[in-house]
Amino acid sequence: MKKLFGTDGVRSVAGQYPLDAPTIRVLGRELVELLEKEGLEPRVLIGRDTRESGPWIEQAVAAGVEAGGGETVSAGIIPTSAVSFLTRKHRFSAGIVISASHNPYRDNGIKIFSSQGIKISDEWEMRLEKAILEGKRKTAPIGEGKPVRPRAELADEYEDFLIGQLRKVLIPEDLTVVLDCSNGASSVIAPTVFFRLGFRVIPIFNAPDGKNINRRCGSLHPHNLARHVVAARADLGIAYDGDADRALWVDEKGRILNGDHTLFVQAGFMKDRGRLKSGAVVATTMSNIGLEKGLRDIGVELVRARVGDKYVLEKMMEIGANLGGERSGHTIFLDDCPTGDGILTSLRMLEAMLEAQVSFSGLAGGLKEFPQVLHNVRVREKLDFKQFPEIVRTMDEIRAVLAGAGRLDVRYSGTEPLARVMIESEDLGRIEELAGRMTSVIARYLGE
Repeated sequence: MKKLFGTDGVRSVAGQYPLDAPTIRVLGRELVELLEKEGLEPRVLIGRDTRESGPWIEQAVAAGVEAGGGETVSAGIIPTSAVSFLTRKHRFSAGIVISASHNPYRDNGIKIFSSQGIKISDEWEMRLEKAILEGKRKTAPIGEGKPVRPRAELADEYEDFLIGQLRKVLIPEDLTVVLDCSNGASSVIAPTVFFRLGFRVIPIFNAPDGKNINRRCGSLHPHNLARHVVAARADLGIAYDGDADRALWVDEKGRILNGDHTLFVQAGFMKDRGRLKSGAVVATTMSNIGLEKGLRDIGVELVRARVGDKYVLEKMMEIGANLGGERSGHTIFLDDCPTGDGILTSLRMLEAMLEAQVSFSGLAGGLKEFPQVLHNVRVREKLDFKQFPEIVRTMDEIRAVLAGAGRLDVRYSGTEPLARVMIESEDLGRIEELAGRMTSVIARYLGE
Protein backbone atom coordinates (compact mmCIF):
# COMPACT_ATOMS: atom_id res chain seq x y z
CA MET A 1 0.00 0.00 0.00
CA LYS A 2 1.45 3.38 -1.03
CA LYS A 3 2.54 6.12 1.35
CA LEU A 4 -0.29 8.42 2.43
CA PHE A 5 1.54 11.69 3.11
CA GLY A 6 3.53 13.63 0.52
CA THR A 7 5.26 17.00 0.87
CA ASP A 8 1.93 18.76 1.37
CA GLY A 9 -0.23 16.29 3.26
CA VAL A 10 -2.45 13.62 1.71
CA ARG A 11 -3.31 14.25 -1.94
CA SER A 12 -5.07 12.10 -4.53
CA VAL A 13 -7.99 11.94 -6.91
CA ALA A 14 -11.07 12.52 -4.74
CA GLY A 15 -12.88 9.26 -4.08
CA GLN A 16 -9.82 7.10 -4.70
CA TYR A 17 -7.56 5.75 -1.97
CA PRO A 18 -6.40 7.40 0.22
CA LEU A 19 -9.11 10.02 -0.36
CA ASP A 20 -11.99 7.58 -0.18
CA ALA A 21 -14.60 8.14 2.53
CA PRO A 22 -13.71 5.10 4.71
CA THR A 23 -10.00 6.02 4.84
CA ILE A 24 -10.79 9.67 5.53
CA ARG A 25 -13.05 8.71 8.45
CA VAL A 26 -10.28 6.52 9.87
CA LEU A 27 -7.86 9.45 9.50
CA GLY A 28 -10.16 11.65 11.57
CA ARG A 29 -10.58 9.02 14.27
CA GLU A 30 -6.86 8.25 14.49
CA LEU A 31 -5.99 11.96 14.62
CA VAL A 32 -8.09 12.21 17.78
CA GLU A 33 -6.19 9.32 19.33
CA LEU A 34 -2.85 10.91 18.43
CA LEU A 35 -3.89 14.27 19.91
CA GLU A 36 -5.01 12.58 23.13
CA LYS A 37 -1.69 10.75 23.39
CA GLU A 38 -0.03 14.17 23.24
CA GLY A 39 -2.25 15.39 26.08
CA LEU A 40 -4.34 17.64 23.86
CA GLU A 41 -8.11 18.07 23.97
CA PRO A 42 -9.29 16.87 20.53
CA ARG A 43 -10.89 20.06 19.17
CA VAL A 44 -10.31 20.34 15.42
CA LEU A 45 -10.96 23.24 13.03
CA ILE A 46 -11.74 22.38 9.39
CA GLY A 47 -11.59 24.63 6.32
CA ARG A 48 -11.68 23.87 2.61
CA ASP A 49 -11.43 25.29 -0.89
CA THR A 50 -14.12 25.31 -3.58
CA ARG A 51 -13.78 21.81 -5.15
CA GLU A 52 -17.00 19.87 -5.59
CA SER A 53 -15.54 17.03 -3.48
CA GLY A 54 -14.85 19.33 -0.53
CA PRO A 55 -18.20 18.98 1.29
CA TRP A 56 -18.26 15.18 1.42
CA ILE A 57 -14.58 14.99 2.38
CA GLU A 58 -15.19 17.50 5.18
CA GLN A 59 -18.19 15.45 6.32
CA ALA A 60 -16.07 12.27 6.37
CA VAL A 61 -13.26 13.95 8.37
CA ALA A 62 -15.76 15.33 10.88
CA ALA A 63 -17.45 11.93 11.23
CA GLY A 64 -14.11 10.30 12.00
CA VAL A 65 -13.16 12.92 14.57
CA GLU A 66 -16.53 12.59 16.27
CA ALA A 67 -16.29 8.78 16.23
CA GLY A 68 -13.02 9.12 18.12
CA GLY A 69 -14.64 11.36 20.74
CA GLY A 70 -13.43 14.67 19.34
CA GLU A 71 -15.15 17.91 18.37
CA THR A 72 -15.01 19.69 15.00
CA VAL A 73 -15.76 23.26 13.98
CA SER A 74 -16.12 24.23 10.32
CA ALA A 75 -14.84 27.52 8.93
CA GLY A 76 -16.31 26.67 5.51
CA ILE A 77 -14.56 27.89 2.35
CA ILE A 78 -11.48 29.73 3.51
CA PRO A 79 -7.77 30.08 2.60
CA THR A 80 -5.25 27.65 4.07
CA SER A 81 -3.54 30.38 6.07
CA ALA A 82 -6.87 31.30 7.68
CA VAL A 83 -7.05 27.82 9.21
CA SER A 84 -3.53 28.32 10.59
CA PHE A 85 -4.48 31.72 12.02
CA LEU A 86 -7.79 30.60 13.52
CA THR A 87 -6.32 27.39 14.96
CA ARG A 88 -3.83 29.48 16.90
CA LYS A 89 -6.31 32.20 17.89
CA HIS A 90 -9.00 29.85 19.20
CA ARG A 91 -6.59 27.27 20.62
CA PHE A 92 -7.78 24.30 18.60
CA SER A 93 -5.57 21.27 19.06
CA ALA A 94 -5.36 20.84 15.27
CA GLY A 95 -6.52 22.41 12.04
CA ILE A 96 -7.39 20.57 8.85
CA VAL A 97 -7.41 22.05 5.35
CA ILE A 98 -9.20 20.17 2.57
CA SER A 99 -7.54 21.32 -0.64
CA ALA A 100 -5.28 20.18 -3.46
CA SER A 101 -3.83 23.67 -3.86
CA HIS A 102 -3.01 24.29 -7.55
CA ASN A 103 -4.11 20.83 -8.78
CA PRO A 104 -7.19 20.26 -11.01
CA TYR A 105 -10.63 19.98 -9.43
CA ARG A 106 -10.74 16.17 -9.56
CA ASP A 107 -7.88 16.05 -7.03
CA ASN A 108 -8.21 16.96 -3.41
CA GLY A 109 -6.11 16.70 -0.29
CA ILE A 110 -5.88 16.94 3.48
CA LYS A 111 -3.31 19.13 5.24
CA ILE A 112 -3.05 19.01 9.01
CA PHE A 113 -1.83 21.86 11.21
CA SER A 114 -0.70 21.66 14.81
CA SER A 115 -2.10 23.81 17.60
CA GLN A 116 0.64 26.35 16.76
CA GLY A 117 -0.74 26.70 13.21
CA ILE A 118 2.25 24.86 11.74
CA LYS A 119 1.99 21.90 9.38
CA ILE A 120 2.56 18.75 11.41
CA SER A 121 6.06 17.29 11.36
CA ASP A 122 7.23 14.30 9.33
CA GLU A 123 7.40 12.36 12.59
CA TRP A 124 3.73 13.10 13.36
CA GLU A 125 2.80 12.18 9.79
CA MET A 126 4.55 8.83 10.11
CA ARG A 127 2.81 8.11 13.41
CA LEU A 128 -0.57 9.06 11.97
CA GLU A 129 0.02 7.06 8.79
CA LYS A 130 0.91 3.97 10.80
CA ALA A 131 -2.20 4.44 12.96
CA ILE A 132 -4.42 4.90 9.89
CA LEU A 133 -3.16 1.72 8.22
CA GLU A 134 -3.65 -0.22 11.45
CA GLY A 135 -6.97 1.51 12.14
CA LYS A 136 -8.42 0.38 8.81
CA ARG A 137 -8.30 -3.17 10.11
CA LYS A 138 -10.57 -2.33 13.04
CA THR A 139 -13.97 -3.92 12.55
CA ALA A 140 -16.26 -1.22 13.96
CA PRO A 141 -17.57 0.92 11.06
CA ILE A 142 -17.69 4.71 11.33
CA GLY A 143 -21.00 6.40 10.53
CA GLU A 144 -21.50 9.59 8.51
CA GLY A 145 -21.80 11.79 11.60
CA LYS A 146 -23.73 15.02 12.15
CA PRO A 147 -24.14 17.48 9.24
CA VAL A 148 -21.33 20.04 8.99
CA ARG A 149 -22.46 23.66 9.46
CA PRO A 150 -19.82 26.36 8.78
CA ARG A 151 -19.46 29.30 11.15
CA ALA A 152 -19.33 32.42 8.97
CA GLU A 153 -17.89 34.62 11.73
CA LEU A 154 -14.58 32.76 11.52
CA ALA A 155 -13.95 34.04 7.99
CA ASP A 156 -14.83 37.54 9.23
CA GLU A 157 -12.16 37.27 11.92
CA TYR A 158 -9.52 36.35 9.37
CA GLU A 159 -10.63 39.20 7.13
CA ASP A 160 -10.24 41.66 10.01
CA PHE A 161 -6.76 40.26 10.73
CA LEU A 162 -5.72 40.96 7.14
CA ILE A 163 -7.16 44.49 7.19
CA GLY A 164 -5.00 45.22 10.22
CA GLN A 165 -1.83 44.04 8.52
CA LEU A 166 -1.52 46.90 6.05
CA ARG A 167 0.40 49.49 7.98
CA LYS A 168 -0.65 53.11 7.73
CA VAL A 169 0.19 54.08 4.16
CA LEU A 170 -1.66 56.45 1.87
CA ILE A 171 -3.54 54.48 -0.81
CA PRO A 172 -4.14 56.55 -3.98
CA GLU A 173 -7.80 56.54 -5.02
CA ASP A 174 -6.99 55.40 -8.55
CA LEU A 175 -4.56 52.59 -7.65
CA THR A 176 -5.97 49.63 -9.56
CA VAL A 177 -5.32 45.98 -8.68
CA VAL A 178 -6.52 43.00 -10.70
CA LEU A 179 -7.09 39.93 -8.52
CA ASP A 180 -7.06 36.47 -10.12
CA CYS A 181 -8.76 34.36 -7.46
CA SER A 182 -8.35 31.08 -9.38
CA ASN A 183 -12.03 30.31 -8.69
CA GLY A 184 -10.75 29.13 -5.34
CA ALA A 185 -10.75 29.92 -1.64
CA SER A 186 -9.86 33.60 -2.13
CA SER A 187 -12.82 34.32 -4.44
CA VAL A 188 -14.83 36.22 -1.82
CA ILE A 189 -12.38 37.21 0.86
CA ALA A 190 -9.57 38.71 -1.28
CA PRO A 191 -11.75 41.20 -3.20
CA THR A 192 -13.52 42.10 0.04
CA VAL A 193 -10.25 42.86 1.83
CA PHE A 194 -8.95 45.03 -1.01
CA PHE A 195 -12.26 46.88 -1.38
CA ARG A 196 -12.34 47.60 2.37
CA LEU A 197 -8.79 48.94 2.26
CA GLY A 198 -9.70 51.42 -0.48
CA PHE A 199 -8.10 49.94 -3.58
CA ARG A 200 -9.80 50.01 -6.96
CA VAL A 201 -10.28 46.27 -7.45
CA ILE A 202 -10.96 44.25 -10.58
CA PRO A 203 -11.63 40.64 -9.49
CA ILE A 204 -11.41 37.91 -12.14
CA PHE A 205 -11.89 34.14 -11.96
CA ASN A 206 -13.89 34.60 -8.76
CA ALA A 207 -16.99 32.57 -9.62
CA PRO A 208 -16.29 29.01 -8.42
CA ASP A 209 -18.63 26.25 -9.53
CA GLY A 210 -16.84 23.29 -7.95
CA LYS A 211 -15.10 22.31 -11.18
CA ASN A 212 -13.40 25.46 -12.47
CA ILE A 213 -10.83 25.90 -9.67
CA ASN A 214 -7.38 26.53 -11.25
CA ARG A 215 -8.81 25.98 -14.75
CA ARG A 216 -6.74 28.21 -17.05
CA CYS A 217 -6.42 30.74 -14.24
CA GLY A 218 -4.55 31.44 -11.03
CA SER A 219 -0.87 31.17 -10.25
CA LEU A 220 -0.25 28.39 -12.78
CA HIS A 221 -1.70 30.45 -15.64
CA PRO A 222 -0.60 34.06 -15.02
CA HIS A 223 -0.60 34.96 -18.74
CA ASN A 224 -4.38 35.35 -18.56
CA LEU A 225 -3.95 37.79 -15.69
CA ALA A 226 -1.27 39.67 -17.65
CA ARG A 227 -3.73 40.32 -20.49
CA HIS A 228 -6.29 41.70 -18.04
CA VAL A 229 -3.72 43.96 -16.36
CA VAL A 230 -2.57 45.46 -19.64
CA ALA A 231 -6.15 45.87 -20.95
CA ALA A 232 -7.27 47.61 -17.74
CA ARG A 233 -4.07 49.69 -17.47
CA ALA A 234 -3.88 48.46 -13.90
CA ASP A 235 -1.02 49.11 -11.50
CA LEU A 236 -0.67 45.48 -10.43
CA GLY A 237 -2.08 42.01 -10.99
CA ILE A 238 -2.05 39.32 -8.31
CA ALA A 239 -2.60 35.61 -8.99
CA TYR A 240 -3.54 33.21 -6.20
CA ASP A 241 -3.80 29.44 -6.33
CA GLY A 242 -6.77 27.31 -5.26
CA ASP A 243 -6.20 27.64 -1.51
CA ALA A 244 -4.60 31.12 -1.65
CA ASP A 245 -1.39 30.16 0.14
CA ARG A 246 0.73 31.58 -2.67
CA ALA A 247 0.78 34.75 -4.78
CA LEU A 248 2.46 35.68 -8.07
CA TRP A 249 2.59 39.10 -9.70
CA VAL A 250 2.03 40.91 -12.97
CA ASP A 251 3.49 44.43 -13.05
CA GLU A 252 1.91 47.37 -14.83
CA LYS A 253 3.81 46.48 -18.03
CA GLY A 254 2.37 42.96 -18.11
CA ARG A 255 5.56 41.26 -16.94
CA ILE A 256 5.06 38.12 -14.81
CA LEU A 257 7.05 37.99 -11.58
CA ASN A 258 7.48 35.14 -9.11
CA GLY A 259 8.25 34.33 -5.48
CA ASP A 260 11.94 35.13 -5.89
CA HIS A 261 10.95 38.72 -6.63
CA THR A 262 8.84 38.72 -3.46
CA LEU A 263 11.77 37.58 -1.33
CA PHE A 264 14.15 40.07 -2.96
CA VAL A 265 11.81 43.03 -2.41
CA GLN A 266 10.84 42.07 1.13
CA ALA A 267 14.42 41.33 2.21
CA GLY A 268 15.49 44.83 1.24
CA PHE A 269 12.35 46.47 2.64
CA MET A 270 12.56 44.66 5.97
CA LYS A 271 16.34 45.10 6.30
CA ASP A 272 16.11 48.86 5.72
CA ARG A 273 13.52 49.11 8.50
CA GLY A 274 15.33 46.88 10.97
CA ARG A 275 12.70 44.12 10.71
CA LEU A 276 14.77 41.38 9.03
CA LYS A 277 16.03 38.86 11.57
CA SER A 278 19.27 36.86 11.36
CA GLY A 279 20.43 38.73 8.27
CA ALA A 280 19.18 35.85 6.15
CA VAL A 281 16.31 34.73 3.94
CA VAL A 282 15.33 31.08 3.48
CA ALA A 283 14.43 29.80 0.00
CA THR A 284 14.59 26.39 -1.68
CA THR A 285 16.78 24.68 -4.22
CA MET A 286 14.39 25.96 -6.91
CA SER A 287 15.16 29.64 -6.31
CA ASN A 288 17.23 31.36 -8.98
CA ILE A 289 20.95 32.06 -8.63
CA GLY A 290 20.04 35.65 -9.40
CA LEU A 291 18.22 35.87 -6.07
CA GLU A 292 21.29 34.59 -4.25
CA LYS A 293 23.48 37.21 -5.96
CA GLY A 294 20.95 40.01 -5.51
CA LEU A 295 20.59 39.34 -1.79
CA ARG A 296 24.36 39.11 -1.36
CA ASP A 297 24.68 42.56 -2.96
CA ILE A 298 22.44 44.07 -0.25
CA GLY A 299 24.16 42.19 2.58
CA VAL A 300 21.62 39.40 3.06
CA GLU A 301 22.46 35.70 3.07
CA LEU A 302 20.35 33.18 1.15
CA VAL A 303 19.92 29.87 2.98
CA ARG A 304 18.41 27.02 0.96
CA ALA A 305 16.01 24.37 2.24
CA ARG A 306 14.25 21.37 0.73
CA VAL A 307 11.34 22.10 -1.60
CA GLY A 308 8.12 22.48 0.38
CA ASP A 309 6.98 25.39 2.53
CA LYS A 310 7.02 23.20 5.67
CA TYR A 311 10.76 22.65 5.13
CA VAL A 312 11.29 26.36 4.52
CA LEU A 313 9.60 27.01 7.87
CA GLU A 314 11.74 24.40 9.63
CA LYS A 315 14.91 26.04 8.32
CA MET A 316 13.64 29.51 9.27
CA MET A 317 13.03 28.37 12.83
CA GLU A 318 16.43 26.67 12.93
CA ILE A 319 18.38 29.82 11.97
CA GLY A 320 16.06 32.41 13.53
CA ALA A 321 14.91 33.95 10.24
CA ASN A 322 11.53 35.64 9.85
CA LEU A 323 11.32 35.74 6.04
CA GLY A 324 11.33 32.76 3.70
CA GLY A 325 9.54 31.29 0.77
CA GLU A 326 9.50 29.54 -2.55
CA ARG A 327 9.85 30.63 -6.16
CA SER A 328 6.35 29.20 -6.72
CA GLY A 329 4.90 32.02 -4.61
CA HIS A 330 4.67 30.70 -1.05
CA THR A 331 6.04 33.38 1.27
CA ILE A 332 6.23 33.09 5.06
CA PHE A 333 6.32 36.18 7.28
CA LEU A 334 6.99 34.31 10.48
CA ASP A 335 6.32 37.25 12.79
CA ASP A 336 2.72 37.29 11.53
CA CYS A 337 1.86 33.80 10.23
CA PRO A 338 3.77 30.47 10.24
CA THR A 339 2.55 29.38 6.80
CA GLY A 340 2.30 30.82 3.31
CA ASP A 341 -0.46 33.43 2.98
CA GLY A 342 -1.07 34.84 -0.49
CA ILE A 343 -3.30 37.70 0.62
CA LEU A 344 -0.99 38.77 3.44
CA THR A 345 1.95 38.66 1.01
CA SER A 346 -0.01 40.89 -1.38
CA LEU A 347 -0.51 43.49 1.32
CA ARG A 348 3.17 43.39 2.26
CA MET A 349 4.20 44.00 -1.36
CA LEU A 350 1.73 46.85 -1.75
CA GLU A 351 3.02 48.37 1.48
CA ALA A 352 6.57 48.31 0.08
CA MET A 353 5.44 49.80 -3.24
CA LEU A 354 3.45 52.60 -1.63
CA GLU A 355 6.16 53.53 0.85
CA ALA A 356 8.77 53.63 -1.92
CA GLN A 357 6.37 55.62 -4.14
CA VAL A 358 7.37 53.64 -7.22
CA SER A 359 5.59 51.42 -9.73
CA PHE A 360 5.60 47.67 -9.19
CA SER A 361 8.09 47.23 -12.02
CA GLY A 362 10.34 49.74 -10.31
CA LEU A 363 9.95 47.95 -7.00
CA ALA A 364 10.88 44.48 -8.29
CA GLY A 365 13.12 45.44 -11.20
CA GLY A 366 16.33 45.21 -9.20
CA LEU A 367 16.38 41.41 -9.32
CA LYS A 368 18.31 40.11 -12.31
CA GLU A 369 17.43 36.46 -12.86
CA PHE A 370 19.57 33.90 -14.64
CA PRO A 371 17.73 32.02 -17.42
CA GLN A 372 16.09 28.92 -15.95
CA VAL A 373 14.30 25.95 -17.48
CA LEU A 374 12.10 23.46 -15.67
CA HIS A 375 11.12 20.19 -17.34
CA ASN A 376 8.79 17.55 -15.92
CA VAL A 377 8.94 13.82 -16.66
CA ARG A 378 5.92 11.69 -15.75
CA VAL A 379 7.22 8.59 -13.95
CA ARG A 380 5.68 5.21 -13.20
CA GLU A 381 7.51 4.94 -9.85
CA LYS A 382 9.65 7.20 -7.67
CA LEU A 383 12.80 5.10 -7.35
CA ASP A 384 16.08 6.45 -6.02
CA PHE A 385 18.00 8.02 -8.91
CA LYS A 386 21.18 6.47 -7.52
CA GLN A 387 19.89 3.06 -8.58
CA PHE A 388 20.51 4.04 -12.21
CA PRO A 389 24.20 4.63 -13.10
CA GLU A 390 23.40 6.40 -16.37
CA ILE A 391 21.12 8.92 -14.62
CA VAL A 392 23.85 9.62 -12.04
CA ARG A 393 26.52 9.88 -14.75
CA THR A 394 24.41 12.33 -16.74
CA MET A 395 23.86 14.49 -13.64
CA ASP A 396 27.63 14.55 -12.98
CA GLU A 397 28.43 15.44 -16.58
CA ILE A 398 25.92 18.30 -16.67
CA ARG A 399 27.19 19.71 -13.37
CA ALA A 400 30.74 19.57 -14.77
CA VAL A 401 29.62 21.49 -17.87
CA LEU A 402 27.97 24.15 -15.69
CA ALA A 403 31.12 24.30 -13.53
CA GLY A 404 29.97 26.86 -10.98
CA ALA A 405 28.29 29.07 -13.62
CA GLY A 406 24.91 27.43 -13.16
CA ARG A 407 22.90 24.82 -11.26
CA LEU A 408 21.20 21.51 -11.89
CA ASP A 409 18.49 20.25 -9.54
CA VAL A 410 16.71 16.93 -10.09
CA ARG A 411 13.99 15.81 -7.70
CA TYR A 412 10.61 14.17 -7.52
CA SER A 413 7.44 16.17 -7.04
CA GLY A 414 5.98 15.65 -3.60
CA THR A 415 2.40 15.82 -4.87
CA GLU A 416 2.40 14.37 -8.40
CA PRO A 417 4.02 11.39 -10.24
CA LEU A 418 6.68 13.63 -11.76
CA ALA A 419 10.46 13.99 -11.83
CA ARG A 420 11.40 17.65 -12.07
CA VAL A 421 14.59 18.80 -13.83
CA MET A 422 15.68 22.39 -13.22
CA ILE A 423 18.76 23.96 -14.83
CA GLU A 424 19.86 27.58 -14.76
CA SER A 425 22.78 29.41 -16.32
CA GLU A 426 23.36 32.57 -18.34
CA ASP A 427 23.34 30.59 -21.62
CA LEU A 428 19.66 29.77 -22.33
CA GLY A 429 20.40 27.69 -25.41
CA ARG A 430 22.83 25.50 -23.53
CA ILE A 431 20.52 24.83 -20.59
CA GLU A 432 17.62 23.90 -22.89
CA GLU A 433 19.88 21.33 -24.53
CA LEU A 434 21.14 20.01 -21.17
CA ALA A 435 17.64 19.81 -19.71
CA GLY A 436 16.44 17.84 -22.73
CA ARG A 437 19.35 15.45 -22.30
CA MET A 438 18.60 14.94 -18.58
CA THR A 439 14.88 14.40 -19.08
CA SER A 440 15.39 11.88 -21.88
CA VAL A 441 17.64 9.75 -19.68
CA ILE A 442 15.14 9.83 -16.80
CA ALA A 443 12.28 8.99 -19.17
CA ARG A 444 14.23 6.02 -20.55
CA TYR A 445 14.56 4.39 -17.13
CA LEU A 446 11.59 5.71 -15.14
CA GLY A 447 9.05 7.12 -17.58
CA GLU A 448 5.54 5.78 -17.95
